[in-house]
Amino acid sequence: MKKVVGTVLSLTSGVLIGSAAGAATIFKKKQKEKEEWKNMSNKHLTLMLLLNRWLVTKQEGKSVISYFHEKGITSIAIYGMSYLGERLLDELKNSDIEVKYAIDLNANNICTDVDVLLPSQELPRVDAIVVTAVSFFYDIREMLSKKVDYEMISLEDILNEI
Repeated sequence: MKKVVGTVLSLTSGVLIGSAAGAATIFKKKQKEKEEWKNMSNKHLTLMLLLNRWLVTKQEGKSVISYFHEKGITSIAIYGMSYLGERLLDELKNSDIEVKYAIDLNANNICTDVDVLLPSQELPRVDAIVVTAVSFFYDIREMLSKKVDYEMISLEDILNEI
């Protein structure tokens, strides 16, 4: 009888410990997913607010082109060829500001009107690199400053300054 009780207790303990461990794993996974969703939400809120700022700037008759003229910038590279990078490229298409190339971690999968380089590649000289991945500006600037001495400007800073 003692053997049966011991076996039942061992089995019950094993099931409870296993269930608790499984629940803890599921909880950690859900917390990680929640954090990823929160980060993605914050990134997209930043993007939406910046696009709104850009639209207001255009409605006021101002443009990023005038910013570059005031700073004496005639050639740029665009870091980040997602939504903001594409819009910036479109805005500069028929201007005297030359977009020499773009830089993106996903360079091999981007099809656009300019060459797209990986950050690890040689980056030809430009007057400035405009970073459109504004949520990661400081990390990008730190990474690229080890490689080039070109001015790096966040698109957010440009829009706030005009």
